[in-house]
Amino acid sequence: MINKIGKVTVYVNDQEQAKDFWLNKVGFVLKFEQAMGPNMSWIEVGPSEDEFTTLVLYSKSAMERQNPSAVSHPSILFSTTDIESAYEKMKQNGVEVDELQRMPFGTMFTFKDQDGNTYLLREDK
Repeated sequence: MINKIGKVTVYVNDQEQAKDFWLNKVGFVLKFEQAMGPNMSWIEVGPSEDEFTTLVLYSKSAMERQNPSAVSHPSILFSTTDIESAYEKMKQNGVEVDELQRMPFGTMFTFKDQDGNTYLLREDK
């Protein structure tokens, strides 16, 4: 059956701004990019070259034309082994982050991308 999460689509207002955010502020790598027409590309980014799962940075306006009900807020939980370092790095890079939350089941924080989408980063031990 299903053994991996392959891709998660994030609908963005500006693909180039989104690519810049994920590559230069969060530290992801560009995994794949291909033009899909005059004003749109298929862009995939991921945490490393070796990581299988990627984010697809897809044009929100294009998806609203194709399937308006498909555009919704992403619900994505990322993992890290060093939450303190990740938190400080994102703050230094100008990422909007909420306070660290220390819970019995783990430490985490939320952060926002260039379009105001909220994500959660949790420490895996």
